[in-house]
Amino acid sequence: MRRASSKLVSHLSYLRTFTPPLSRIYISELSPSVPANDYVSSLSSSSSNNIRPCKKTSGLLFSKAKSNPFHTNASRNLNTQIETPPQLSSRQRKIKERSELEESFESATSTEEMLKAFQEMESSFDEKELGLASLKLGLKLDQEGENPEKTLAFADRALKALDKNDKPSLLVAMTLQLMGSANYSLKRFNDSLGYLNRANRLLGRLEGEGSCSVDDIRPVLHAVQLGLANVKTAMGRREEALVNLTKCLEIKEMTLEKDSKEMGAAYRDLAEAHTALLNFKEALPFCLKAIEIHKKELGNNSVEVAHDRRLLGVIYTGMEEHQKALEQNELSQKVLRNWGLSSELLRAEIDAANMQIALGKYNEAITTLKGVVQQTDKESENRALVFISMAKALCSQEKFVDAKRCLEIACGVLDKRETVSPVEVAEAYMEISMQYETMNEFETAISLLKRTLSMLEKLPQEQHSEGSVSARIGWLLLLTGKVAQAIPYLESAAERLKESFGSKHFGVGYIYNNLGAAYLELDRPQSAAQMFAVAKDIMDVSLGPHHADSIEACQNLSKAYSAMESYVLAIQFQQQVIDAWEGHGPSAEDEVKEAQRILTELKNKAHGASSSELITKALPLPHSSGSSPTRNFQVDEKRSNVAH
Repeated sequence: MRRASSKLVSHLSYLRTFTPPLSRIYISELSPSVPANDYVSSLSSSSSNNIRPCKKTSGLLFSKAKSNPFHTNASRNLNTQIETPPQLSSRQRKIKERSELEESFESATSTEEMLKAFQEMESSFDEKELGLASLKLGLKLDQEGENPEKTLAFADRALKALDKNDKPSLLVAMTLQLMGSANYSLKRFNDSLGYLNRANRLLGRLEGEGSCSVDDIRPVLHAVQLGLANVKTAMGRREEALVNLTKCLEIKEMTLEKDSKEMGAAYRDLAEAHTALLNFKEALPFCLKAIEIHKKELGNNSVEVAHDRRLLGVIYTGMEEHQKALEQNELSQKVLRNWGLSSELLRAEIDAANMQIALGKYNEAITTLKGVVQQTDKESENRALVFISMAKALCSQEKFVDAKRCLEIACGVLDKRETVSPVEVAEAYMEISMQYETMNEFETAISLLKRTLSMLEKLPQEQHSEGSVSARIGWLLLLTGKVAQAIPYLESAAERLKESFGSKHFGVGYIYNNLGAAYLELDRPQSAAQMFAVAKDIMDVSLGPHHADSIEACQNLSKAYSAMESYVLAIQFQQQVIDAWEGHGPSAEDEVKEAQRILTELKNKAHGASSSELITKALPLPHSSGSSPTRNFQVDEKRSNVAH
C-alpha cells in the first residue's frame, strides 16, 4: 500500500502550531469561561469545578526578571537577607509535571522515544486528554508499517477520545483515515472501507461548511482517497479504485508544482491503473505526461524515465502497436543497463522478446531468449518466464514438441514457487494454459487453469484474475462440449468481472455472449436471448454497434429469437446485422451476403408460422444475474505486469 502516514505526521505537526497542547484542548472545551491564553488554566485539571488561577501566583510564576527593580541592581536592595524561592503547591507541581511530560513527548523523534514518553504520560493524563498523542503515535507506527495491530490500538484510543460528538473535525477525519490504513494492513478490507468512507464524508462536510481551511483538508483528503483506491483494488473493485486515483491526481494538481517529480509519479500511477483495466488509450496520455515531466526534472537517462518507457511499451502492446512498443523497450533497456539494474533489465529483455514474437520475428525472439536464459538462476521465476516466451515463439513456428518441452521446464520451476509468489505464478500458469490451448491440448489447459483458480481464490486482491480464469475455463468447456459444466464458471466470471471492471466492460459482454451460447446449446432459448441481449447492450456501449463482436452478439440474439419462433424479433435483429456489416464497406461483402441469406430464411419461416406464435415483446434483461458465454475473454492475454 502506498502510505500517506508520513505526510499526515508532518501535517499533524503543522496543525499543532495552531492547536493548544493536549491538556489545553480539553480544558478550553470544558471550561469556556477560562481564557484560552491563560497558561496556568491551560494546564490545569479537567475538573468540572473550573478553579480559576490566582493572578498573584501567575505573576510569581511567569513575571520577567526586569519587572522587579530590585533584581536589576542587587546593591540597592535594602533587604540583604537571601530570598527563599516560593514553594509550589502540589497542584502547581502537578501542572509543571504534566507540562514537562507533554514537552518530552513532543520532542521525541523515534518511535521508541515516543512510546516511552506516552507510557509516562498515561499516569498523569486521562484517555480523553491522550487522544491527540494517540493519533500522532498511531500515524508514526503506520508510517513504519511494521506493527498494524499496535497502530490500530492507538488509532482506536484516539478515535474514542476525539470523536465525542457529531461535530466534524479534521482530527477525527485523520483518525478515521488511520483506522482505515491499519485495517487495510491487517487485510480487514470491509472494516477499512467503512472507516475511509466515513472520513471522506466528514471531510466533505468540513469543506462544505467552510469550517476548516481547504489547504488543511487537502492532504488528509488525498490520504483518504489513496486509501480507498488501495482497498478497492485489494477487493478486486478496480473500476471504482480508478475513480479514487483520479481524485488523488486532481488534488495533487491543485497543490503541487505543475512539473514536479511527484506529479510525474502521480501521472504514472494513473496510467498503470488504466492499463490494469485494459484502458490503453486512456492510459497513453498520462504515461506520456509522466515521461515529459521526468525527462525535464531528472533527465532522459534517469531510472524513472526508464520505468515510464517500459510502461509505455506495455500500453503500445495493448494497442497492438508492437513496433512502437519495441522502440520504447530498447530505450528503457539502455538506461537500465547503464544503471546496472540487472533484474529489471532481465524483465525488459523478456518483454522485448514477446514484442518480437508479436511482430512475427520468431528467430530474433529465440536468439534474444537464449541470451537471457544464461543470466537466470535455475529455480527463478525469470527462468520460467524465459521458457514460456520461448515456447510461444516455437509454437508460432508449429514446433509443438519443442514448445511443450519448454512449458514442462517452466512448470517445473513454477511448481516450487507457488507459495512464495502466488500472484506471479498464477499469471504464468495462465500464459502456459493459453499456449496449450493454441496446440489444441484443451484438457491440459483446463487442468492448469483450475489449478490457477484454486490459487487465486485465496487472494482477494486478484478477483479480476479469478474472473478471467473462470471465463476461460467456461469457454474451453463450451469448446469441448461440456456445456453444463461451463455455465457455473461463466456465471461466476460475470459477477467477478462486473465488480472489478464495471458492468459495461467489453470483457463482461463476451462472457454474457458465451453464456447465451451455452443456454442455446442446452435448448433454453429464452435464457439465451436474455444473455445475448445483455451482451449486445454492453458491446454497443463499450465497442460500438459496428464492431465485429457487437454484430456477432446481435446475430446471436436473432438466432435465439428464431429458436423461440419469435420471428418478428429475429428478423428485426437480423436486419440490424445487415445494416452494421454494410457500414464496413466492400471489405465486409461476404458477411453481408451471409446475413442477407439468413434474413431470407427467417422471412420464409415467419410466413409459415401462425400469428399466435409471433412474440413482439423482448424479454426483460436480468437485474442482477451473473451469467455469460460465446467468445473467449482474453483479459490476461492482453494484460501485462507493470512494476510499481
